Amino acid sequence: MKRILYISLAFTLVILTGCKKSDSTQVDKSVARLTAFAFVKNDTMPGLSKAVFTIEERNDTGLVWNKDSMLYGTSLKRVVPRFMFATTPSAAFLRMRDTVYTLTGYDTLDFTRTPIYLSIRSQDKTNTKTYEIRATVHQADPDLYTWQELESSIYGNYDSEQRVVEFGHEFVMLASDGFYISAWRSPDGINWSLPTKLNGLPAGTKVRQIVCKNDTIKNEYTLYYAQDSTLYSSTDIYNWTAKKMSRPIATMLLYWNDLVWMLTGTDERDYELAYLQADTITPSGLMPANEFPISDFATVTFLSSSMRERAMIIGGFAENGKSLNTRWNLEYSTHIKENNGYRLQEFSMDRSSFKGLTGISIVYYNNQLLLFGGVDDQAKYFGRDILMSKDEGLTWTKADTAKNQLPEAYQARQKQNAIVRDNNIYLFGGQDAKTTYSDVYKGRLNSIDWKK
Repeated sequence: MKRILYISLAFTLVILTGCKKSDSTQVDKSVARLTAFAFVKNDTMPGLSKAVFTIEERNDTGLVWNKDSMLYGTSLKRVVPRFMFATTPSAAFLRMRDTVYTLTGYDTLDFTRTPIYLSIRSQDKTNTKTYEIRATVHQADPDLYTWQELESSIYGNYDSEQRVVEFGHEFVMLASDGFYISAWRSPDGINWSLPTKLNGLPAGTKVRQIVCKNDTIKNEYTLYYAQDSTLYSSTDIYNWTAKKMSRPIATMLLYWNDLVWMLTGTDERDYELAYLQADTITPSGLMPANEFPISDFATVTFLSSSMRERAMIIGGFAENGKSLNTRWNLEYSTHIKENNGYRLQEFSMDRSSFKGLTGISIVYYNNQLLLFGGVDDQAKYFGRDILMSKDEGLTWTKADTAKNQLPEAYQARQKQNAIVRDNNIYLFGGQDAKTTYSDVYKGRLNSIDWKK
């Protein structure tokens, strides 16, 4: 038998708002309407009291719901609801499945027993109104990263390095079969074109040192590669032109702050950072004080917490073949007076964090740096663990494997490519001691698009 218990007078005094003394003393006793709903604060469940509920008046059954779901893990098993009415009702009761509860203002109820209906009878007992109450909680852990394989193999078993770039609104994978360098294109990482050969690049091209200018605002897209004192470029991916430059180029670094950056030699045989400006190499005035990588390094760009444009160049091999643990920080600000606003720092001088590492990839995601793959200075693979830095590259720790770990099918590797697009992380290919992969994985933080 259902139990119907009516609202008590004590509850009425607690939850109802009456008219102020300055207001009219006339009260419409025929009104049956809910004006507010909330949960009482609970220190063990901070999401409860922060939930904002909307009341929708409808011709039949009204609806009470929270647009923004409560925090993942918030329990609705034992909650204290608060109700506010337009006028003091003669009766109000809450129906949960086959049980009807009285409301005292201090009730601890199980709000998982859906559906839940609130029925109100007006003070003069002439009208009744019913509302359905829907209290929603995020069902996905906001701190969990979900990973999925998009493509198991873009191409066959080419035993060569790869380079993946964003060119316009497409992913482009570049790889060699030992004779020709080919390009595969995809709009989404799932559907890939057939390979097309590239023309105009020199023999022995190291595709991992190809840099892409990808300016989607100005619709300017160009690929760059350098060998000795020759700079090669392409605006269509497939056809490359060569131009002799004024100084030898040790390696191409990255496209950052609207400039293509490179490491060049000088008359004294020291290295210097330079950038391409109007098809001319312009020295930046930034001279690395210690060893600087020329191959198998990783780069990442982001806007720092101090709102300065930053780029990092991490790990890699020095010219003498040494595996480096360096973390070079390149920063731009109008407040930096020297070197046209650019500054170069080496973070690993006093915070080593890790030994030498090469063949890594790195992204800036969810206000932190995430580092994937690579090998250490003993040629040992890092495995599937992800390194993370919350202080913009100063210190590093392993990500919580319960929250963020690559799928078991993802083999430990180096020289993979990592790109962030539309709040997703894409990992492409790579190689280990036996296999060159051309697979694609996509990762995403559950709460990346949630309202903060």
